[in-house]
Amino acid sequence: MIINNDTIIKDNDPIIRTKSLPVQLPLSKEDEQLMIDMYNYVKESTDPELAEKKNLRPAVGISAIQVGIPKQMTAIICSDIDKYDNEVTYEYCLVNPKIVSSSIEQSYLKSGEGCLSVEAEHEGYIYRSARIKVKAYDYLTKKEVTIRAHGYLAIVLQHEIDHFSGTLFYDHINSEDPFIKLDNAIEI
Repeated sequence: MIINNDTIIKDNDPIIRTKSLPVQLPLSKEDEQLMIDMYNYVKESTDPELAEKKNLRPAVGISAIQVGIPKQMTAIICSDIDKYDNEVTYEYCLVNPKIVSSSIEQSYLKSGEGCLSVEAEHEGYIYRSARIKVKAYDYLTKKEVTIRAHGYLAIVLQHEIDHFSGTLFYDHINSEDPFIKLDNAIEI
């Protein structure tokens, strides 16, 4: 499947609000190819030369519904700082990811969030759990995984998992006060 800025479903298309269904394991050849294509999109989108050549917008994640397939599958490649202040790159191709626990403490991206399916600017803070635990099947390692995430990775995971319920990041922005500051929320 060719995935580029022209084939990604945008937020003016009702398909993006479709609920995604769990995926049967082991993956079918078709689902394996979809996962590979989504992973390659995210990986190639951060290479300026490839991105221009293939019409890719930079991304840290993409979910299957964004290419019109309502399945609980997402590919994520993002860098963050670990507890020792080292830069770490996380790479996942998750099938049926579920948030099994989350902190009461909130966090948000100071710069706001973006999405391949959203071309218009939506300013405001999106508050999400500061720490989460996700269980899923990871296609890259070919096994069930438990991911304990905080910081940027936690936000990216929650953003992508939101796609499975048809939720977009701007649905979380307070419409009356988009930049309202929550007490004790962690700014990232």
